[in-house]
Amino acid sequence: MNSPSPSLDPRARQLLRTLISRYIRDGEPVGSQTLARHAGLEVSPATIRNILSELEEVGLLSSPHTSAGRIPTAQGYRVFVDSLVQVKSLGEGEVARLRAELPSGAGTQALLGNASELLSAMTHFVGVVSVPRREQFAFRYIDFVPLDGQRVMAILVFADNDVQNRVIETRRPYERAELERIANYLNAQFAGRSLADIRASLLRDLRRAQTEMEGLLAESIELAEQALTPPNDDVVLAGQTRLMGVQELADLERLRDLFEAFARKREILQLLERTIRAPGVRIFIGEDTGLAPHDGVSVVTAPYMAAGQVLGVLGVIGPTRMAYDRVIPVVQAAADVLGAALNPDAPAP
Repeated sequence: MNSPSPSLDPRARQLLRTLISRYIRDGEPVGSQTLARHAGLEVSPATIRNILSELEEVGLLSSPHTSAGRIPTAQGYRVFVDSLVQVKSLGEGEVARLRAELPSGAGTQALLGNASELLSAMTHFVGVVSVPRREQFAFRYIDFVPLDGQRVMAILVFADNDVQNRVIETRRPYERAELERIANYLNAQFAGRSLADIRASLLRDLRRAQTEMEGLLAESIELAEQALTPPNDDVVLAGQTRLMGVQELADLERLRDLFEAFARKREILQLLERTIRAPGVRIFIGEDTGLAPHDGVSVVTAPYMAAGQVLGVLGVIGPTRMAYDRVIPVVQAAADVLGAALNPDAPAP
């Protein structure tokens, strides 16, 4: 839970903005002499020291033991990103790069992977994209291939050109002709409908079925229930190793905890789910991320949409000492371009 932001007068706001901007740039504690030169205020170093002391008392700054300078706290970063950071639009060249590498008509999985890689490359941190739930896409075609024993491979083609192969376990072995019959039935009856709609319709039909149809529908239910269930790979990550070069996260124990969170992905997915209904960019700092008890990690996210529907969330995971004025427009532009790529009929962002 975020603490309420303290009320700051214009001088304190300018000093805090300058101090955090310098700290993000240089990674070193910032002293009053540096602020006197760069804050653009006609006040003495003594006055600046008094203001810094007040900012420290309200929890926005802290003083490392080894330095007379100060660094921002997680609450200081929160005030900075909420009301002080000055964000510019992404350059046209970088937007063109996003459009070129996230083209309309490409398969969804390829687009998500490219978006994650681009976010990492453009920010030098970890790029993350939540995978749209397959229930949100219309089903186009299904085929079943018998494997060994009671295992069957389901090949699904969706309306967004995504192709997925899923190996499922059945209660009994199926002959190829049986699988072909079931696939033909599903394709004839349900092409163009969402997965959730298909499952609900099959269950309704099964309840109404007479004896001659009951066997086919029951077999279709068994295969379709497994084949049309979304897989567990709900997040695409890229660039995790980039954090190994970040000064604030150089401690091996901290990195190990963070990498374990990446491996589990559960915490990351939960964090993204928290943002999916919120429009625009959201920023999580320190413990607000839920990734680990680290005060050195921030996450910047934005939802991506197609045809007016939120499909998922993308973002960047990095140190709290990140250039928010740079990362925020990258995340927003990537969300806009990815949404347009998944909705080719919409005008380009």
